[in-house]
This record gives sequence, C-alpha cells and structure tokens, in this order.
Amino acid sequence: MTSKLARLFAAATAFLAAGTACANQYNLQPPQTIIAHEIYDLHTLIMWIIVGIFVVVFGAMTYAIVKHRKSVGHKAEQFHENTMVEIVWTVIPFLILIGMAYPATKTVISMKDTSSPDMTIKATGYQWKWGYDYLQEGVSFYSSLATPRDQIEGRTPKGTNYLLEVDNPVVVPVGKKVRIIITANDVIHSWWVPALGVKQDAIPGFVRDSWFKVDKPGTYRGQCAELCGKDHGFMPIVVEAVEPEKYAAWVKEQKEKMAKAAVADAPDKPWTLDDLKARGEKIYGANCIACHQATGMGVPGAFPALSGSKIVTGPKDGQINVLLNGVVKDGKPTAMVSFKQLSDVELAAVITYTRNNWDNKTGEAIMPADVKALRK
Repeated sequence: MTSKLARLFAAATAFLAAGTACANQYNLQPPQTIIAHEIYDLHTLIMWIIVGIFVVVFGAMTYAIVKHRKSVGHKAEQFHENTMVEIVWTVIPFLILIGMAYPATKTVISMKDTSSPDMTIKATGYQWKWGYDYLQEGVSFYSSLATPRDQIEGRTPKGTNYLLEVDNPVVVPVGKKVRIIITANDVIHSWWVPALGVKQDAIPGFVRDSWFKVDKPGTYRGQCAELCGKDHGFMPIVVEAVEPEKYAAWVKEQKEKMAKAAVADAPDKPWTLDDLKARGEKIYGANCIACHQATGMGVPGAFPALSGSKIVTGPKDGQINVLLNGVVKDGKPTAMVSFKQLSDVELAAVITYTRNNWDNKTGEAIMPADVKALRK
C-alpha cells in the first residue's frame, strides 16, 4: 500500500512539474519591472476568474443535462419573469466585473504615470529600425537588426537570438525610472518589450510615452508589434540594463564615438569619390539592401532595380529628391519613404555608391553640399 501511494505521489509530482514547465513556456515572459509584475499578476488573477466561471457554468449545465433529462421523467421548470433569478444573474456578473475592473484600472493608471523620471529616451520608429536620443546625455544612435543576411536567407544555421539582435542596444541603468518618448518617422510602429511591461504605438506626428524601471541587470528583447511594412519582423528592440557605473562608462564611450564620427563625417571635409563610395556601402547595407538587394536588382514587381536605373544614372537632383522626400504615386506614399533623417554626408555617400556600383558607372561624386542645397 505504501509503495502504491509513493508511486501515485511521484506521478502527481511529475504531472505538476510538467504542468508548471508548460505554463512557463506558454505564459507571459518573466516580469522584470514593477509594471510587468502588475501585468503578470493581473493576467493570472483574471485567468483564474475565467477558470472559475467556466467550472461553475459548465458544471451547472452538465449537472442539469444529466440529472434533469426528460428520459428520467423530469419536466422543465419555467423561470420566465422570475424576479429573483433575474436579480441573481445581473448582480453576480456585475460583482465579477467590479472585481476585475479595480485591479485592471489600478495597473493602467500605474502604466500611464510617467512623472518624475530619472532619465528620458526618445525612440523613433523608421522603416525598418529604431532611432534613440538620450535627451539628458546628448547621445543619439540608430539601432538596426544585426542578424546576418546569410541566416535570414537560409544559407547558414540560425543563431540563438535570430531576428532578436541589434547592432546598438538601448543601455539603461538598473534602479532608475526611464521615461520613453515614442514617435515614428513614416508609418505606425510599436515599441514592445514584454519583460519590461512596455508596449506603446509609435505614430507619425504624435508623441506618446511610457516608462519602466528595471529590477536587475540583464538583456531584454522585444520587437515592433505593429505591422509596418515589408521588414516589420526585422526591427527588434534590445534593452541592456547595467549597473550605474557601467552605464556612466557607456555614456562616455558613446560621446567619444559620436565626436570621432562628427570629425570623420564633417560635411566640409574634402570628400573623394572612393571615400564616399566606402561610406555609402555601409549606409546602403544598413538602410537599402533589404528592398533593393545586395546585387542592386531589387525584387521584381515589388522593389525596382537600382542597377541600370534611369533615376540613379540620371540627373543627381532627381535621386537626391527621391531620398529626401520619398516617392508618392497617385497621391499615396509608396514603399520608398523619405530618408531625410540621414545626414547630408550619409545621403551623399549612399547616392554616390549607387551611382558607381553594379552596372552604374557615372564616375560622379555627390557632395554633402549638393544634398544640403535641396533639403527642405
């Protein structure tokens, strides 16, 4: 008898362990902020309320069907215009809704309280990457997908963080309230990091905000959660929470990097054709390659080829205007959006690269001053 109980206990323990593992796999990500904890707890509470309602309602239905069926001689009771029944089935759902509404309202109010932040970061969505501005520190950078094209196109095995890795992560100090100001440059995006409890749409022409305070150091990954075009799935978000000392060192490093870049990309420096082509190749790889391809042949029927293009090999003002203002067809924006967020040097470099690569051999160098003259 004892061995039988032991086996039953072991089986029950294994079943509960399997259930817990399954719940962890298919549940929300482990929360890492105050708001994420509140969202997780609210989700669990409402889930158990739903389970309770399901058990009571379907249990009563099953009992009534089995025990009061016609075949055993029961006759249906008439509850038409029964005041007590109507009061009961009105009051009980009302109380259940109040029980759900109170914690939900409390959580939503907490989510919207962005007052008194320790630091503020502006996040701007682009097709298809994120731009970040640390408003107090004066640090700015773009964050793009870092997964190699060979993995995306199936030529090499997928990495551990496939499509969830970036070249420049958002770095924040632990224990500090971080306010995120969110907007977009072209279409609607959404800044979403589940473990931090943040999900806010980024809408062109509007500024919205959210906040988080990370409990412990770590790397937390998210994605754009709004269908924003062809490479919607290729604009991940990575937040690295570090100790305050490491954060201070990171800020110093970023400022030094920006100072060097400012000198290297000075608009008035004497740019040569080779310098612009080398710089433009990097800009093309970060911004254009997804649509127009490394070969410059584009995607037939979707994105035009740049190799042999009349716009690319034609007058320089035409191509500069396309990159500054995008392309509008029949009064509607096309997939070719404006890239005016890039600097004059970056635009001049990528234009020079496309005009002197593949089948394009113009031999012409576009200078930053050419771009600046047409920028509105």
